[in-house]
Amino acid sequence: MNKVKVSAIAIITGLSMSAASTSALALDRQVEAALVKVCKSTLSDKPIRMKHAMEDYNLEAREVALNVMCNGEDIISFAANNGANKTASRLQSSIGGVDIIDVAAVNKINVTFEQ
Repeated sequence: MNKVKVSAIAIITGLSMSAASTSALALDRQVEAALVKVCKSTLSDKPIRMKHAMEDYNLEAREVALNVMCNGEDIISFAANNGANKTASRLQSSIGGVDIIDVAAVNKINVTFEQ
């Protein structure tokens, strides 16, 4: 009887663990899709399109500007290097005053995609 209970508990635990890891993978894919959409919207050089992309996923412009990297570059440089100066300017203005301490403490999220 104990072996049956132990086996049942092991199976239930295994299934719940795999379900949790599957939902974490789905969340990672959703976050990546959101960030790719935001990166692509910066290339349009239309700040309103970028704003709508961020609103779709409840992202703040300041957090995006400080934490997101697109194809290995921070999002502001990515936009500026691709000629999207209006969106780069909008992201830059969302940062406001930045201390070196703030910049050094930030962990950036890198998203790579094909254009």
